Amino acid sequence: MDLRDWMSQLPQQLWETELTQLTLPGKPGSHDAMSYCLDIKSPLLRSESDSFRILDKVFSCFTRPTIFKWATTQDKSIEDQLSMGIRYFDLRVAHKPHDSSSDLYFTHVIYTHLTVLETLLSVESWLESHPREIVVLALSHFEGMNDRCHESFIHSLKKLFGSKLCPRTESVLTLRSLWASGYQVILSYDDHSAARHEELWPDVPYNWANQRTAQGVIGYLDRKKDVGRPDGFFVSGLNLTADRYYITTTPSQTLRTLTLSNWACLQTWLQQQLPGSDPHSLNIVAGDFVGTLPLCSVVVALNHKLLHNKFIQI
Repeated sequence: MDLRDWMSQLPQQLWETELTQLTLPGKPGSHDAMSYCLDIKSPLLRSESDSFRILDKVFSCFTRPTIFKWATTQDKSIEDQLSMGIRYFDLRVAHKPHDSSSDLYFTHVIYTHLTVLETLLSVESWLESHPREIVVLALSHFEGMNDRCHESFIHSLKKLFGSKLCPRTESVLTLRSLWASGYQVILSYDDHSAARHEELWPDVPYNWANQRTAQGVIGYLDRKKDVGRPDGFFVSGLNLTADRYYITTTPSQTLRTLTLSNWACLQTWLQQQLPGSDPHSLNIVAGDFVGTLPLCSVVVALNHKLLHNKFIQI
């Protein structure tokens, strides 16, 4: 299934549906979308505990391979992920300690090889070739960044995406309206500095189960559905998470093997879900290893259920 231009290939009846009521495939928040290019030799994040920092310093021959196999959630570049249908990206941004340059990197326990701006330049280039596709970029964490760094970074983002940035004041977020305005990027920026810039949106709520079994994830997401959905964008994470005790006591496991072994159960649950405005509906659905598992095709297919909704005129 070719998903490079799946938004423009949706039935025309759905072009008037708010993006917040469609289901969009995404890369999850707890496992960074850029983990395919982690730098195994980079320092640990400042936020890691002192005990883990000491362990890493003394037993790096053990900790670094373990970090890599549990922090890596896919092996596809961001351009490939876009071409496979992903339209939401969680991007954790940080400035490396003791780095005299202004370069920013993505993070997940350690830092990436690629910088933030060179990666987002690839996103902008891909969007140029796919002018009717819309992406939601959620930037967060910002470890090691002060107000001056934020302002410089935001200036670079506005310069890079330019007229593609959809302002948060935009009241109609349908495909047809976004296409008419030339907007392709909804840029969420989870920091107080975003308030000064109308091009930046607030953070996107992320429902993260923090569970290592499909049953645990499904139970958590079903409970969240019973509470009701937010008014705007929100993410339901199908990503699995293992604690450090499980990681150290099951050395034969990796995040990939854990995800693959639980996928059948997650897929069955996902295929039963609905998009739309109902309190129990889903919006953005995030998962790991999108190159291996058919997450994107399943999530995109859910949108066709809206054609049977009485509010959609066929």
